[in-house]
Amino acid sequence: MGGHLAFGTFSYDAAHLLGGGVLVLSFVLLYQRRLTAVINTYALQAVVLSAAAAWQAWVQDAPHLYLTAGITLAAKGIAIPLGMHRIVRQLQVNRSLESALGIFPSMAIGVGLVTLSILVVLPVTPQAQTLTREELALALSVVLMGLLMMITRRTAMTQVLGFMSLENGLILAAVSVAGMPLVVELSVAVLVLLAFAVFGVFFFRIRDRFDSLHLDNLDRVGGMHR
Repeated sequence: MGGHLAFGTFSYDAAHLLGGGVLVLSFVLLYQRRLTAVINTYALQAVVLSAAAAWQAWVQDAPHLYLTAGITLAAKGIAIPLGMHRIVRQLQVNRSLESALGIFPSMAIGVGLVTLSILVVLPVTPQAQTLTREELALALSVVLMGLLMMITRRTAMTQVLGFMSLENGLILAAVSVAGMPLVVELSVAVLVLLAFAVFGVFFFRIRDRFDSLHLDNLDRVGGMHR
């Protein structure tokens, strides 16, 4: 009995460590000021998310989550970051990034969003297991941090990375809930790959038109048409 209790405690702590790692890397994404560093951090977040999905597959005895982990690692941890690095080299846009807020205000807002996630999720999930409730709070925090990154960053590529980080939070939520159908996770993965392909074309169109990926160019065009 003591062995089962020790394993239960270990599985709980490991799941928390991996879920918390995904959230910590969301903060690192906000902190980074170089585009290549942002891409590398996103890749690391996807690797940790893949490990979290694999661990949930073991804990829940859900073999289909191993497929989710493999797809996450291959697509989000390897393929998409390599594609982003290639785009950066071709468009020659590796430079310091601008933010609508400074580092410390962004971090402070991020902490507030984590607090908000806890206050929202825990009271509305009283019947769920403790681990599931806390993992959902972590997942919602990652989603909100991705939204914050999309709002505060001023270049198209970093906003796309914010969107894909947001989607990492959705995957974390999906794998944390026992019995979630595989089709849900696969659908999200396919949508992200399609979105990345569309965004890649979008980057080159913006670069050809404005010689920059800064979103102020789009704002000026919108003002001219109004």
